[in-house]
Amino acid sequence: MEEYTLDSRLLTLLSQPCRMDEIRRALPDAGKHEIKEALDRLTQAGKIMKNKKNRFAVSSHYGCTTGTFLATERGFAFVAPDVEEGAPKPDDLFIPPNAGGGAWHGDKVLVKVSERKNNRGRREATVIRIISRAGKELTGELVQRGKAFFVQPSSKKYPEIAVDRRDIGEAQPGDCVAVAVTNYGDDAYRPQGIVSAALGENGTMEASIAAVLHENGVYDVFPDEVLRQADSIPQEVDLASAGKRLDLRDKLIFTIDGDDAKDFDDAVSLEPLENGHYLLGVHIADVSHYVMPDSPLDAEAFRRGTSVYFPGHVVPMLPFALSNGICSLNPNVDRLAFSALMEVDKSGRRYGAKFAKSIIRSKARMTYNKVNKILAGDKGLREEYAFLVETAEKMNDLAHALYKRRIERGALELDIPEAEIRVDENGKPVEICFRERGESEKLIEEFMLQANEAVAEFMCKREHPTVYRVHENPDPDKLRAFAQFARPFGYRIDASKPEDTAQFQVVLRGAKNDPKQRVLPTLLLRSLARARYADECIGHYGLKAKYYLHFTSPIRRYPDLIAHRMLQKALTGEEFTAADENLCAEAAQQSTNREQAADNCERDIDKLFIASYMKQFIGEEFDGEVSGVQSFGIFVALANGCEGLVRAELMTGDFYQYDEEHMAMVGRRTGKRFTIGSPLRVKLIAASEVTGQIDFAPAEGALPLSDKPERAPRGEDSSRPPYGNRASRRRHSHGKGRSGGQKGRKPPTRKRK
Repeated sequence: MEEYTLDSRLLTLLSQPCRMDEIRRALPDAGKHEIKEALDRLTQAGKIMKNKKNRFAVSSHYGCTTGTFLATERGFAFVAPDVEEGAPKPDDLFIPPNAGGGAWHGDKVLVKVSERKNNRGRREATVIRIISRAGKELTGELVQRGKAFFVQPSSKKYPEIAVDRRDIGEAQPGDCVAVAVTNYGDDAYRPQGIVSAALGENGTMEASIAAVLHENGVYDVFPDEVLRQADSIPQEVDLASAGKRLDLRDKLIFTIDGDDAKDFDDAVSLEPLENGHYLLGVHIADVSHYVMPDSPLDAEAFRRGTSVYFPGHVVPMLPFALSNGICSLNPNVDRLAFSALMEVDKSGRRYGAKFAKSIIRSKARMTYNKVNKILAGDKGLREEYAFLVETAEKMNDLAHALYKRRIERGALELDIPEAEIRVDENGKPVEICFRERGESEKLIEEFMLQANEAVAEFMCKREHPTVYRVHENPDPDKLRAFAQFARPFGYRIDASKPEDTAQFQVVLRGAKNDPKQRVLPTLLLRSLARARYADECIGHYGLKAKYYLHFTSPIRRYPDLIAHRMLQKALTGEEFTAADENLCAEAAQQSTNREQAADNCERDIDKLFIASYMKQFIGEEFDGEVSGVQSFGIFVALANGCEGLVRAELMTGDFYQYDEEHMAMVGRRTGKRFTIGSPLRVKLIAASEVTGQIDFAPAEGALPLSDKPERAPRGEDSSRPPYGNRASRRRHSHGKGRSGGQKGRKPPTRKRK
């Protein structure tokens, strides 16, 4: 009996407690040892438990659940309960101080849920077992006290780790280091570790960048055997070894990329057909010809999963000999490609598609900037590139038609401005602005979407294994919160009908023309599920696409490389095996994980660059608007995309309380509300290029004053220190202390021991 089948049957059976003999009678076709191994496996995973009467049952029957431990820097923690895929996400459980059971941030834990709730209405729980540790490496500063060495983690969510002198390598006190945890410690002993890498002098931006990359498993240096294999590949196309290919070298094919792009993995073409339709060509670098399965290059690409980009730098998935060399579709040289040739009419309807390994010769290396100017009528550029102007204009018309059809079917256009950090030749940030999306950017986007959908439809309809890009329906609870926020703007969102994306399109259209509503697209994005990779085709919610995968960027994404390999097997009629199906499942999971790690890196490193740039403006005032609200303060975004925190204790003149339901900070006496989108003038008071933290304070006169500002009752989320001495606290309590006495009554004194 297969493991997953037996596990599933046991979980169903154990919805009510059963003894071992009852389980064996209920599963007569399963052997004793099989059942015991399955019970051990499920118990270890925290899915089932055994009580003192030796009865097994699912953990929920005994008031327990599994989840991810989320530490804070203030002693308490939360646990995000595990849920089935697609199921609504329950509220996090509150873990009081000293109830964490030795768990560290990110650990998988089993908790006992209490009926008791904290003062914010969250149910409390206690960690009863650590199921698995999140990771064994942290980064922090190496410090020396006497003859002892310790690593103080960068995040205060983790405890200090002791390191033996013999295990610090070449690191020196004051360095930022990576430490591999060898023992998590207990009540009697400190956690122990070994320094695995020295990342530079602590307190520098360079060390912080290295730490972010290391924490997320991103490594700039390739293994020697991978570099040797990449360097052994000729930098010119060998037609003899290229195999039978469609020769498209005489066609008008060209690339369109950013001004600073170094690798070009997609090119486009457009030809009129006799029936009045177009033949749209999307030609993708044939990376699969050079990166063979099970080779060192392939293993490293699988491990990395994706390229990682941050200002002025890229950590590539493939060595530069491939990504910037033989696989890059450079102009006026032969290159091997995988072409998607699609017949479309002028309204954007696709009538068919064929796919072929090809050889191309790009006629030009165009940039978004140049094509945008050509389409806008720039006389000089239109003369310089006269040979492609007419084609570019027809491409633009077709792109508009494709976009219109996509919106008509219900796709969401979350056109949220993206901050661009520009650096000088030394890698120092010199400007922060919003990246503009012109006609050419949208043109390439529409053409790539067409190729991705066409390949996905071809593979899915034939039930061939591959890696799909999927996007599930949003969580109804999150949609309800969004609907509530959008209601004051006149929108009526039915959160019970997430498939009706037309109601969200109305919001997005309205937000384009009203500055007061520009926060709505961001809030809608936050309410959507995160797209991921999967080995089954379940559609893409945001694109409203029944079939979708990633095919167009194999230089920088591993799923695209797998899509190329599987498509080629389908075209040549090779038989698919169980190994192919397993590979697709493993690649989907790995690529999803590595994409998340890359996103974490890019977000955290961008914060360092933004803080470094903003440091020069400390003391200056800016107009901004609230971009987020938490119990500890409000986040404010400036016009250039910089975001910083106004801590709650700096919001003077009133006592501001956090309204979690409405995502607002509300003045108790003035009634002033700060919610997402509220304008607020702020003063920059701190910016750290080491932590990425930016701190604002309300500018003078930005907050209303109440006649009698009140003090906050201390809650579990309050970072405000106790105010005053005991006498002043008694005065503020108006006599309503522990004894519940009347005003002016002296509290009982405590006897000395």
